[in-house]
Parts: sequence; C-alpha cells; structure tokens
Amino acid sequence: MTTSTRNVVAWILQGLLALAFIASGGNKFLNLAATVESFGKLGLPGVLAYVVAAAEVLGGIGLLIPRFVRPAALGLMLIMVGAVVMHATRIPGGLAGGMPALALLVLLGVVFWLRQLAPAAR
Repeated sequence: MTTSTRNVVAWILQGLLALAFIASGGNKFLNLAATVESFGKLGLPGVLAYVVAAAEVLGGIGLLIPRFVRPAALGLMLIMVGAVVMHATRIPGGLAGGMPALALLVLLGVVFWLRQLAPAAR
C-alpha cells in the first residue's frame, strides 16, 4: 500500500469515526439525565457519564486535527475497551451487544497504526 493510499484510507476512517464519536458524545449530553442514570445502574459513578461524553466529543474532534489524531485515537480506544468490558460483564446481552464498541476499537487501532506509518498530510 502506497503512502498516498494509506493517507486516503486514514482520512476516510478518521472522518467516519469522528462523526460516530461526536454523535455518540453529543447524544449522551442531550440525554444526560438518562446517561447518568444508566451509568449508575452499572455501578459506575454518575460523573463518569460527563467524562465519557466530553471525551467522545473532544476525541472525535481530535481525529480531524492532524496533530491530535494519534492521542485522540488512543484515548478513544481506552473508552472503547471500557465499553467492551462493560458489555461483556455487566450490560444485559453480553458481548454480542458490545460488537459496535469492539468494531470501533478495531477501527481506532487501524487509524492509530496508519498514522504511525504515514503522518497526516499538512
């Protein structure tokens, strides 16, 4: 795969992931009371709902800024690991319900790897 192709693939993935995370974090903010309640039902502190929502929005924005792509991807991967673990251990439906989180985790890993090989065009 040429450097140009890697760059195009990375930008496409970054754009799609940015949309997904900005929408997810924005939805958490729009339904903050329900989000805090659902975190509480899982045994998590309510303040974590604020942290996750903000991290998703900021991480999504970070995926669109060349200087912040790798740190944003890494931070969002940590959130997705937490989501996968919660689905596997506490959320009804098990890991099957956590497949979107697992898919996002893998795609973030691909972006992280692609940007290590070919830095974002400036």
